[in-house]
Amino acid sequence: MPLRYVCELNPSVSFDEFDEDDDVTFLPMDRVKSGYFIPNTEKLSKYASSYNAFEDGDIVLAKVTPCFENGNIAIAQDLIGGKGFGSSELFVVRPTEADQKFLFYYFQSSPFKQDGEASMTGAGGLKRVSPDVLRKHHLPFPCPDIQRLIANYLDRETARIDGLIAEKEHMQALLEEKRAALISRIVTRGLDPSALLKPSGQEWLGEIPAHWLVERAKNLFSVRDERSTDGTEELLTVSHITGVTSRSEKDVYMFEADDKAGYKRCMPDDLAINTLWAWMGAMGISPLAGIVSPDYHVYTSKGQLLPEYVDLLCRSRPFVAEVSRWSKGVWSSRLRLYPENFFEMRLPVPPHDEQRTLVEAVKADQQKANSLLGALQQSIALAKERRAALITAAVTGQIPLAEMTA
Repeated sequence: MPLRYVCELNPSVSFDEFDEDDDVTFLPMDRVKSGYFIPNTEKLSKYASSYNAFEDGDIVLAKVTPCFENGNIAIAQDLIGGKGFGSSELFVVRPTEADQKFLFYYFQSSPFKQDGEASMTGAGGLKRVSPDVLRKHHLPFPCPDIQRLIANYLDRETARIDGLIAEKEHMQALLEEKRAALISRIVTRGLDPSALLKPSGQEWLGEIPAHWLVERAKNLFSVRDERSTDGTEELLTVSHITGVTSRSEKDVYMFEADDKAGYKRCMPDDLAINTLWAWMGAMGISPLAGIVSPDYHVYTSKGQLLPEYVDLLCRSRPFVAEVSRWSKGVWSSRLRLYPENFFEMRLPVPPHDEQRTLVEAVKADQQKANSLLGALQQSIALAKERRAALITAAVTGQIPLAEMTA
């Protein structure tokens, strides 16, 4: 059965009963997740003319990569006044002849997703699913009672799988939290719990081992402002998640300049700081030579701090909070860390031998944690594959009805 016979694509929605100053539900793309959405409220006047509208019961479905492939889809429900707006990168589908939940699950099946991906047009990260897929794609169409039976079965089974995934993700989060806490403690207190302590004079550091020093960053680093003449060096990116990495290793869909002449050179063991996102922790030690955006800042160590210790410092929450405090800007989301502010920060300086010991201790702990995290991630991936396969099998008639009613 062609989809256009069982649902309506981007149906019209009247907001005549709303005033311009009324609050409405608005869903930007990042609020639509895999199977649900996170409510967001805006004024009607802000979105009434340029965004897709929907009502309670409609299905909202991402049409742009990678959100479509990731299964970003939700059923609109509990909207303010029963109506809302969403990103123009969402399809709005209103079931007419098909069961709502059956259609919701079918849009997550392999046949539909493969057809959608094959129809994509555009360049790079701006590829979109053709609307024709929502009209011409043929789906298996059992009678209404069977559709409801399949939907109810999938409600039960996916809830069970989702519960298992949630448990594993919680364990994953606990491991990540433990790792972050260990790094923060080690880089500010060291390994010896019985070490004699002294006040650091810095609120973010508190007490530190008595034999450690506290130095201004200006005495520990100098600015490297060397520019590329032709921009052919390896392009590096600086993230709060991965630190400094090659841009080619990441699925990055942001704008990239054609001519990179004038970009800043960054050498191995340099500290690279993403000026705009430093307050979130976007900084770290570069493991390789390359170039970074001219808006970033690059620093070389004067030798008192080992690069590996500095990288751990950049991963510690107290240090990131202190970076945020020294960053300047009108809005909290637009804070920037400039060299003159960075150089005023005070940093802990353990002896070199102790820095090496601290780094090795963190490495040993991370090896254990990474092994556990790897096993959890594999288990989560398998559960998600099982979930996707179950949905496809159910909506395409591969599971006996007797099994679904058992």
